[in-house]
Amino acid sequence: MDLRECYVSFGGDYDEVLGRLQREQTVRKFVVKFLDDKSFRMLEESIGNEDYDEALRAVHTLKGICQNLSFVRLYESSSLMTKAFKEGEHKNAVAMMPQLSDIYHQMIHTIQEYIQSEEK
Repeated sequence: MDLRECYVSFGGDYDEVLGRLQREQTVRKFVVKFLDDKSFRMLEESIGNEDYDEALRAVHTLKGICQNLSFVRLYESSSLMTKAFKEGEHKNAVAMMPQLSDIYHQMIHTIQEYIQSEEK
């Protein structure tokens, strides 16, 4: 699997991110670094603690990262959740978590597969 195929698999826009970051090596660097980002874990924890201000910060951070890296599907999902939290619709925002979580975990799995395919 190459990086473009990785992006296609998780619903990203490879051409857009490559246009922004200019070099495939730079895109790869930030895609791999995404595995260490703590925003999603903070979001899960904050929702579990019903700390919706912290949940808003976490999902807003996740949304920004996704926008910068052209992770389109995860960006769209995190954007909807951000909007709901900002509007005080905490119950609706929390109800969006399973879908966002599914998209996130599929991305993580795909990125890990991409890294493993490079090592072969």
